Amino acid sequence: MTTAASTHTATTGSGGHGPVVRAPNLYILHNNVIQGGQFSLSIVYSLSGLDGKPHFEYHDGSQLLSFSGDQIQTTVSPLGNLVTVTIRMTVDAGSTTFTLVVPPVGLLGQSLNINTFGVTTTRRGGILPNIGQHDLYTVTELAGTAELVVF
Repeated sequence: MTTAASTHTATTGSGGHGPVVRAPNLYILHNNVIQGGQFSLSIVYSLSGLDGKPHFEYHDGSQLLSFSGDQIQTTVSPLGNLVTVTIRMTVDAGSTTFTLVVPPVGLLGQSLNINTFGVTTTRRGGILPNIGQHDLYTVTELAGTAELVVF
């Protein structure tokens, strides 16, 4: 299920003389709901940090969680890359994950405004058998920037 994040190579226009299009390596996103003077959800996702590993920061107003390396699962899909982190895990009550949909983006400059979404999945669990739907989904629209940053 986990695969490497797709990378895009630089391309040029016709005859190799056009502008260079590059893929971003940093995404700074938030929803449009403000609570207590802050966005109720903000995400910072970097494909590679100084340590060479991906980094993902999740801030939902009540918690700030940081993930790196193997704590981040990336799956290539027709929607774009699906970047998933576990934001809550309990032994007897299931788990909650957040999946960021990273759309394909080509940059001519250093940054570009983008719109995407994230999905929070709450998986029911427990010591008793689950009857009915096991997963509940909440979709959150996100906006922000895709950037090309040199680390």
